[in-house]
Amino acid sequence: MSDRSWAGRGGAERDTARYALLPLRLFLGITFVYAGLDKLTDSAFMASQGPESIGALMASARETAAVPGLVDLALKSPVGFGYAIALGELAVGIGTLLGIGARVAAAGGALISLSLWLTVSWSTTPYYYGNDLAYLMAWLPLVIAGAPLLSVDAAWSARRRGRARRHGRGAHFG
Repeated sequence: MSDRSWAGRGGAERDTARYALLPLRLFLGITFVYAGLDKLTDSAFMASQGPESIGALMASARETAAVPGLVDLALKSPVGFGYAIALGELAVGIGTLLGIGARVAAAGGALISLSLWLTVSWSTTPYYYGNDLAYLMAWLPLVIAGAPLLSVDAAWSARRRGRARRHGRGAHFG
């Protein structure tokens, strides 16, 4: 490594690092939009009973869930819970793709993934066969970093910095 520290490197390295989250944002955003739309348009899923219903899925997860109380809560209104999950996935996916409230959207995605891991996929063995834990881990870099590039959040931030410079206040906000 050269004697220049990471902090002293040029803008090209920093820009490359900022692009590193784009594939993850695209994958998670598209996946969650698709998951939400898929649930909303599947009448068999959005039912209290039936072999492919949200009600049957939650009832089957009840005995093996890490937090059965979450399943009990969902079973009070399986269709309402199904709509809440679907609309949550849709909001998270759109927010992630566009970078609108990116950290909040990512936290929502992490919360959805965590709740599904603790209920539906908890009993999957070995654990790496279950996808909800992997989704939870995939959301965490976006919770930490947000969407620093090619996003509405980045555009708003750049606009605020430009206004601050024009008014002689510097770019830091506290």
